[in-house]
Amino acid sequence: MDSPHGASVTAEDFGLKGPRGWAFQGLDLDAGPGSLVAIEGPSGSGRTCLLLALTGRMRPTEGQAKVGGLRLPRKMAAVRRIAALGPVPGVSELDPAFTVDEHLRERALLQRRFDGSLRALLRPRAERIAAARARIDAALDAAGLDPATLPKAGRTSVRDLERLEALRLSVALALIGTPRLLAVDDTDLKLSDAERAEAWDLLRSVADSGTTVLAVCSQAPEDAITLRTENTDDTAGTTARTARTATGETATGETTTEEGTADAFAKTGRA
Repeated sequence: MDSPHGASVTAEDFGLKGPRGWAFQGLDLDAGPGSLVAIEGPSGSGRTCLLLALTGRMRPTEGQAKVGGLRLPRKMAAVRRIAALGPVPGVSELDPAFTVDEHLRERALLQRRFDGSLRALLRPRAERIAAARARIDAALDAAGLDPATLPKAGRTSVRDLERLEALRLSVALALIGTPRLLAVDDTDLKLSDAERAEAWDLLRSVADSGTTVLAVCSQAPEDAITLRTENTDDTAGTTARTARTATGETATGETTTEEGTADAFAKTGRA
């Protein structure tokens, strides 16, 4: 797979307010192309809303941000074209009834149908199939997933995958579109220490290949650019946030607890 040039991600006073209050507020970030950016914090602290806002899936309400030079919220649709979602609960989840091969074939078909050039669509069928297979193989290799090692190879159902295997499959599906930005939610959820290390090695390798990575987590690795969202109490309220930029500087600000990602996502709008 050709390594795409990663998208820089910058934000200044970035915030999103939904019908139930602020999901996050006053965020500053400066991450260059090919960076590994970790959004660290407990569940309910606005992590997923921030991830979706920076990938053009939720409309911010204050401040400014740019992804690959595209300004948010004005260029949300353009940002979505260069930013792919890995696993995000309620937004881009794997179908547990699908097999690994079915997921891969479907994604390759959608990629060819909606993102392929007219010339590519007019190529002989054998060439199109070979190109799709090459794209799938490259994405699987980048995600470190070998279907032959699964219990039923490519016929293994998603419901039978281990958590880390499902994460690798989601990343592979996202990489089929050769995005400039990859976004992953709940990176370290239900993983052992060893599996967590493997997950970060995977995302680090994606970033090293040139694709910028945004990853929501409960504990960020030391080498990541880290945004932190922290609840200060058990109810809706202000939480402290610290952002380390690509240059290692720190910036502080305020954010509020996330009142429910799915609810805020639905009511804020998906342009």
